[in-house]
Amino acid sequence: MCEKAKLKQWARETISRRQFAALSGAAAITACAPEAASTESTASTVSLDLTETAVTFDTADGTMDAFFVHPTTGKHPAVVFWPDIASLRESKRNMARRLASEGHAVLVLNPYYRDVAGEQFADFAAFIADEGFSKVGPWRAKLDADSIGRDATAAVAWLDEQSAVDTSKGIGTQGYCMGGPFTVWSAAAVPDRIKAAASFHGGGLVREDYEKSPHKVLGASQASFLIAVAQDDDAAAPEAKKAFAAAAEAAGRPAKVEVYAGDHGWTVPDSPAYAEPAAEKAYADLLELYSDALA
Repeated sequence: MCEKAKLKQWARETISRRQFAALSGAAAITACAPEAASTESTASTVSLDLTETAVTFDTADGTMDAFFVHPTTGKHPAVVFWPDIASLRESKRNMARRLASEGHAVLVLNPYYRDVAGEQFADFAAFIADEGFSKVGPWRAKLDADSIGRDATAAVAWLDEQSAVDTSKGIGTQGYCMGGPFTVWSAAAVPDRIKAAASFHGGGLVREDYEKSPHKVLGASQASFLIAVAQDDDAAAPEAKKAFAAAAEAAGRPAKVEVYAGDHGWTVPDSPAYAEPAAEKAYADLLELYSDALA
């Protein structure tokens, strides 16, 4: 899981803040080399022209802000994108741009909208330096199965009203770190629309002390799942992957549960744990999931 002590250790031992920021930028440029964020922009190294917009929409709990990016022309299967603990920032926008260039309409949510709007941390280096865990703690405490279900319902309703979204296709959802379990709760909350859910180094997927633990609500969904487990998370809780796989089988839900050759955060370009080969494998597996499940 995303642990405060581990992040600080990474920051001390592996990379200075200046180096970290440079690495983050280089990784993002390598991924998709987009222009600076704006209401409309075209990614320079992708196969499709993209339109991107900062958006807001109503939820049961207030007004959520988000980042929406999609191919400029045509209709495309939608994706609800749950960021990690550092929330909306350029690294996540770049990841969304890359996925949009594959032919998806991607909505990156601000899960902390009940308390704050917009970007709070420029990157993970800023999150570490600014005592991010303390800052987000009260916001994060409000995010449980019920609140995420309400947010997912509102996000799907908004997406289905957009001209760029192909409503004849299923919707995908993907999440990172704390966003991992959000994908399972989203699929359970909107089973008629969300048909694929991917968790990358997600924490809290198996919680025996919580009646709505992600592994206990799989039967409410109609989705196929990709559960991409970090190798250090697996070492700390080796039975969790087995419990989730068993729960998915019992619920009759297709689930690929796999441990990847990367530590917690390996898929995120501005994470100190970013591991490109394993990240690229995870991305390929995500595209395969969406290709199979959103048709």
